[in-house]
Amino acid sequence: MLSISNLSYFIGGRALYENANLHIKPKDKIGLVGQNGTGKSTLLKIINGDYQPTTGDVQKAKDCTIGFLNQDLLSYQSDESILNVALAAFKETLALQEEIDKVLKQMETDYSEEVINRLAYLQERFESNEGYTIKAKAEEVLEGIGFQTADLQKPLRQFSGGWRMRVMLAKLLLEKPSLLMLDEPTNHLDLPSIQWVENYLKNYEGAVIVVSHDQTFLDNCISTTVEVANQTLTSYPGNYSFYKEEKKLRMELQQNAYENQQQMIKQTERFIERFRAKATKSNQVQSRIKALDRMERVHEVVNDEAFVNFKFKFSQKSGRDVVVLDHVSKSYGDLVILKNTTARIERGDKIALIGANGKGKSTLLRIIAGTEQIQGSRTEGHNVIKSFFAQHQLEALTLDNEIIQEMSQAGSGKTEMELRGVLGCFLFSNEEVYKKIKVLSGGEKSRVALAKTLISEANFLLLDEPTNHLDFQSVNILIQALQQYEGTFITVSHDRHFIKGVANKIWYIENQEIKEYPGTYDEYEFWRSQQAETKAVAPVVQKVEKKPQLTPRSSPEIQQAKRDLKKLEEQLAKVEKEIETLDLLKSEIEEKMADPEIYSDEEKAQKVQESYQSLQSNLYEANAKWENLVDQISELQELTK
Repeated sequence: MLSISNLSYFIGGRALYENANLHIKPKDKIGLVGQNGTGKSTLLKIINGDYQPTTGDVQKAKDCTIGFLNQDLLSYQSDESILNVALAAFKETLALQEEIDKVLKQMETDYSEEVINRLAYLQERFESNEGYTIKAKAEEVLEGIGFQTADLQKPLRQFSGGWRMRVMLAKLLLEKPSLLMLDEPTNHLDLPSIQWVENYLKNYEGAVIVVSHDQTFLDNCISTTVEVANQTLTSYPGNYSFYKEEKKLRMELQQNAYENQQQMIKQTERFIERFRAKATKSNQVQSRIKALDRMERVHEVVNDEAFVNFKFKFSQKSGRDVVVLDHVSKSYGDLVILKNTTARIERGDKIALIGANGKGKSTLLRIIAGTEQIQGSRTEGHNVIKSFFAQHQLEALTLDNEIIQEMSQAGSGKTEMELRGVLGCFLFSNEEVYKKIKVLSGGEKSRVALAKTLISEANFLLLDEPTNHLDFQSVNILIQALQQYEGTFITVSHDRHFIKGVANKIWYIENQEIKEYPGTYDEYEFWRSQQAETKAVAPVVQKVEKKPQLTPRSSPEIQQAKRDLKKLEEQLAKVEKEIETLDLLKSEIEEKMADPEIYSDEEKAQKVQESYQSLQSNLYEANAKWENLVDQISELQELTK
């Protein structure tokens, strides 16, 4: 479908790619990974045609269409509703609707057979394009990535950059290009939306290339990992977890090959040095010199996995209770965030606060920090020293400061050598500590702000989306730091890999109350899946007292299932009659629409057209209802066997 051959791309004198190759087949699900600055986003722009390669070719099939979601779309604005912006994905179908409207207008005065045939042809194409369902599809995708039904008619301009990015993602998903390219799609999504996009991409009919620093997201939706490193592209036939294991094996083999080659080179050089002056050995010496010149050198492995050892110092430990919230309520006008809820944070808690955007996670974090007005009481424990990290901390950095200078002003009392050690853990080594804050990337600023938070001697950390803008290596460093942290923390995050690595409790907001799961994220996910299964079964199989004497065939549960099955079969028969009736009505209206006489009366023609569209919609809903009933009946039939 798309082939990259011998690609080289230079920025100034620096090579991002040199003789790189990649072949993308239909239905490939590719994750593009590598450290920041290696050229992942640049590669997507080269494929999209925004940048031209220095040398090499990017060839694609004639029927290959490309959809590209990138961070530049954050600035896109429109006065159109977000539903209409998403519906723009169906250009051909919308154009057909406009053409149908024009032909209907023309038929007010022209009843020729040619015009009637034209209308029939357009309507047939409109129906084959599923034109009557495009609105429902757009609504489903927009709501899947986090929009409320009430938001769909609001102008795009009213939404923030992150929400506008979601609209553009929805439009791309609806367009269904042959190759879908997504650059950091999870940056602006909450956890439920990320999981929805995962499921969508897994079943996507075309090819996908994703750049993401969300390891769990990659694991769940890609089948091939392509690493960008050393100016080339290396493919691994598996998801991100497979890539990590496979890369480790390849690195071991490469290191062994490097060491063997180095030993052979030393032996050869000793031979040359020893016999260089002997005429009888001159041919052998020259032969070995030429062999060394021709040798393709194996590079020593550079391990980019950083293992760090933090030494946290507390001037004092907190009391057992860190923060207690008692009957707390919080609202903004009519918007209720919390209502009469109670929660307790104890020393040693490592809490992940998760859930959809708009539920009040950041508000709750500010309440815990004591910076938000509330009804109810907030009690802070004995000897609690807080440190708060949020994205606005990046803006609070002094741009003209050097990194080491910024760290020294954090008030930790650490020496320059100690600060350099901490910065080394956060990937700032040697002369890099003298870089000005103003020249740092967003990810580098995040690392500096996090380092400042961690050296503050606080025994209670509040972290709001700490992994934003961080690459894989930096996220893993933060995980290691928090695993070694002996104090208490609560973090808001949508990064499941991060949450799995650090949390021993899960908090979420449900029905305006703080709910707690006392375990890891994996345990929480399993518990939630069990809860969902129980809820799904409950409407069908009613709870009855179990009697161990009864066999499964004669148990009340089975008898109830049989009664439910009979009801569903009766409903199915009614729906089948309804579909039969609707099919007959559809045929009758189509006959009317084929009669030129009907178009002599504009009002009558318009009513017939509206009736036809309404009928199509009802038929679509009836068929969907029929499919749902068949699924339920199949499940109950299995249960009653």
